[in-house]
Amino acid sequence: MTEHNTLHKVVVIGGGYAGTLAANRLRQRDDVDITVVNPRPEFVERIRLHQFVARTGEATVDYGTLLGEGIHLVVDSAARIDTAARAVRLASGRSLDYDYVIYAVGSTAATPSSVPGAAEFAFDIADLESAQRLRARLEELPPDAPVTVAGGGLTGIETAAELAEQGRRVTLVCGRTLAPTFSAPGRRYIAKWLSRHGVAVLEGAVVSEVRPDAVVLADGGVRTSALTVWTVGFGVPELAAASGLRTDALGRLLTDETLTSVDDDRIIAAGDAAAPSGRPLRMSGYAAGPLGAQAADTVLSRIAGTEPAVIELAFTGACVSLGRHAGIRQLARKDDTAVNLYIGGRMGAVIKELTCRFVVAKRIRLEAREPGSMSWPKGGPRPGQPASAVRVVTSP
Repeated sequence: MTEHNTLHKVVVIGGGYAGTLAANRLRQRDDVDITVVNPRPEFVERIRLHQFVARTGEATVDYGTLLGEGIHLVVDSAARIDTAARAVRLASGRSLDYDYVIYAVGSTAATPSSVPGAAEFAFDIADLESAQRLRARLEELPPDAPVTVAGGGLTGIETAAELAEQGRRVTLVCGRTLAPTFSAPGRRYIAKWLSRHGVAVLEGAVVSEVRPDAVVLADGGVRTSALTVWTVGFGVPELAAASGLRTDALGRLLTDETLTSVDDDRIIAAGDAAAPSGRPLRMSGYAAGPLGAQAADTVLSRIAGTEPAVIELAFTGACVSLGRHAGIRQLARKDDTAVNLYIGGRMGAVIKELTCRFVVAKRIRLEAREPGSMSWPKGGPRPGQPASAVRVVTSP
């Protein structure tokens, strides 16, 4: 590393997959003072929260094992980015001055107000606190109590499968279709596994009301449900809008293709809360790492006075676990379009587990040891492709 004279203050808002990796990557320069603001003192592996709920795995990691030397962790929440004063105002009343902000606040659950009872009676699994409440409620129920999972995306499938393997009676309400981002053969494989393990899969069904002891479907059917888990859709924190920055309809920060805010070139976005050119990438742990690395590279380029590169990410597919002993690795084209090829069964489970370990052990920890070391598949449709070239998936 090279010695520099001016100290550049960078505040990373959010200590998830994107923010943690971005903070580590910023250490390529000695003249960058890095602070990570996160509401929890531990890193949360969101991709393991379904295991946490079922008590088949843990979902937190000590930041001391993830963040590189010299990075400051502030356990607090950002209330507002004061762009005029270049300060991040925290919920505690404290302020952090900055030269650059990396906006990596991630995503949240999206419980719709249009579904009566969903906010009051359904449980989500989008963050650690929600997962803790869900686990506590689940453990209050007898083993044969009926459980409903609303949402046929990957989060819903993994949650339903994990609970079914524990002997729970599970109904999975899928909306239009099961695993809509997967190929038809991949969907059939998942459906067969769920059926063998007693999960009632309702495709073409939508929950229109959640009651304390039942769910009501759009066709008027009522199904007993001692516990309802809501996994339909994503939301994002409102910090960008609250700070006077332009966002897309969901609330993601609008940026250019270098992930720089269209309103302020001192604010760089990463992860689920970024909407480059209004065409966000699929919300996922897969995209979070490259977006975090790209955000750090953009900041470093601006400090160096060079032109930042544009984001380029090729997708290769997705993984989903089916309990602890099976899984599926769906392969895809670079534009995230699934192909009719997947790896299932025990090997699929091994690939999923290795993928989860890779994100933390190989990506984040390696970046802490060797800042700038991370690379990622490129050659996707960005930039310059029409919006239809990138499929934006907003259901987990």
